Amino acid sequence: MEPPEVSASAESPEQIILRWDSMAADEAREKMIFDSDRHEIDRYLHAVDELQESMNSTTLSDSNSSSALQIAMARLEDEFRNILLSHTHPIENESLTEFSNLSTHHSISSTGDISELISSNSEEVEFKDDIEGSLVKQLEHLESNSSSTSSCYNSTSSIREVDLVPSEAIYDMRCIAERMFAAGYLRECIQVYGSVRKSVVDASFKKLGIEKLSIGDIQRLEWEILETKIRRWVRASKICVRVLFASEKTLCQQIFEGLGTSTDDACFMETIKGPAVQLFNFAEAISITRRSPEKLFKMLDLHDALSDLLPDIEVVFESKSTESIRVEAVEILSRLAEASRGILSEFENRVLQDPSRVQVPGGTLHPLTRYVMNYISLISDYKQTLLGLIVSKPSTGSRYSGDLNMPDMDFLEFEGEVTPLSLHLIWIIVILQFNLEDKSKHYKDASLSHLFIMNNVHYIVQKIKGSPELREMIGDEYLKKLTGKYRLAATSYQRSTLVKVLYCLRDEGLHVSGSFSSGVSRSALRERFKAFNAMFEEVHKTQATWLVPDPELCEELRISISHRVIPAYRSFLGRFRGHIESGRHPENYIKYSVEDLENAVLDFFVGHPVSLQLRRGSE
Repeated sequence: MEPPEVSASAESPEQIILRWDSMAADEAREKMIFDSDRHEIDRYLHAVDELQESMNSTTLSDSNSSSALQIAMARLEDEFRNILLSHTHPIENESLTEFSNLSTHHSISSTGDISELISSNSEEVEFKDDIEGSLVKQLEHLESNSSSTSSCYNSTSSIREVDLVPSEAIYDMRCIAERMFAAGYLRECIQVYGSVRKSVVDASFKKLGIEKLSIGDIQRLEWEILETKIRRWVRASKICVRVLFASEKTLCQQIFEGLGTSTDDACFMETIKGPAVQLFNFAEAISITRRSPEKLFKMLDLHDALSDLLPDIEVVFESKSTESIRVEAVEILSRLAEASRGILSEFENRVLQDPSRVQVPGGTLHPLTRYVMNYISLISDYKQTLLGLIVSKPSTGSRYSGDLNMPDMDFLEFEGEVTPLSLHLIWIIVILQFNLEDKSKHYKDASLSHLFIMNNVHYIVQKIKGSPELREMIGDEYLKKLTGKYRLAATSYQRSTLVKVLYCLRDEGLHVSGSFSSGVSRSALRERFKAFNAMFEEVHKTQATWLVPDPELCEELRISISHRVIPAYRSFLGRFRGHIESGRHPENYIKYSVEDLENAVLDFFVGHPVSLQLRRGSE
């Protein structure tokens, strides 16, 4: 754009300045000096320099010169603002997308419902607050992409600075700032810069999805909504610190460095203090929310993200003027750590005190077992983070002799062998078993009580074996104890279930005085076969409706039952069959062949009634 027409004669500095006085000339008001060619820009800057030098060299104040200098400063302030406003675009989407993958850490986010972790019939579970949360494990690996950064980035470690303003505009603003500093108008320059650049940072925040919410606003939101915001914050915080704030700091240095004492730091603080407080207020609000188990993993996500950012925060906010932001970040990190420890302790108490007394049908897995073990599996995914946070053993984990409401556990046996985090996980499993033992007492059938314990402890063992991290933390010694416990429950179940069946197949009470071969009481034998038939039918009827959800355990249990019942029945049938078949209506007493029993055992643990089929086999 061409400057206003001037006469061919040489102009004084005052004349050049007054010619561009927007208050006096409409034409000057509509045009900007720094939109002109370089020659006109340099003429105006040189005029300001000459005027300043003239005023500095004289002891007497020239009112005309002072007035001209004030006009020049007002004009340069307008020019400075115009240049800034010409480059107020939020950070580009390409930069955001490219940077979103820059991380050396993984994040575990919760995107599903608790129903994917526990069985669908979860009405028995009293963890209502937990069910409202989302705890599904979904690993999101954010791989480092530093080799593919574009030429507009200046990389130092994980910081990726972006050119927010073209170099030509930076040069022009530096020229203006130098003149305003020399004339004592730097404060006005900084205020213009801060107000304009803060609006740009605010626009970038909006594009990143960072909302202006107070701590109170955040704490009033439903947790499901907060989970989404936390995922967004984890991603956005990296971009804010490593790209946005770092780039704003560099821009301040390029324009204001060396102009006065720490002017660039003051200008940087003016720009980003509000947005930085807004950013970290979110993490602070989460750290002081009501503690409940479903919040642990998002709390750890925030802790990981902020811990990962802390070295970059130290670099970006290294100056004295930005010390408050550094201190706030460290304090929030500490509160997140304390909140995570508190939530883990709260979870332990919830498991111990779960009040549910409703029997799960068929002695299958209790929803509490599934919930707790999936929760523990998620904890193991955060092993590295929690190892640094959990440094003491559970406060409730010593021996409680005489306290019927607390399980016995002596942690001295684990002294020096496992980490404090491992002790917490073992303690959770101990109190889970304690709770399950209490729930098992509400089954009227002792066999079903044993089956319930077997199913649930077996599930605990399988979950530990299925996770290398969890198995390492729990340790093989304690895993052996758990394995022994579910096997003992399986043995107790079989003994309790089959004792009456096998009792019918004994020889005692069948013989009358005389030889073994001829002294068999046919009436007693008939009653024994009838008793066996009735007993086995009752066992089949009940066992078919019971459930062993693990296919391998179910098959193992059926085989074990067959090995105990079938040989005993085959032997009994072989010894006494002839005595029954030589009498009247033998089919009323020998109702089942060995094959019938073998097939009947296959009906056990299917979880629904099954009629006993007769498949007369030849024996």
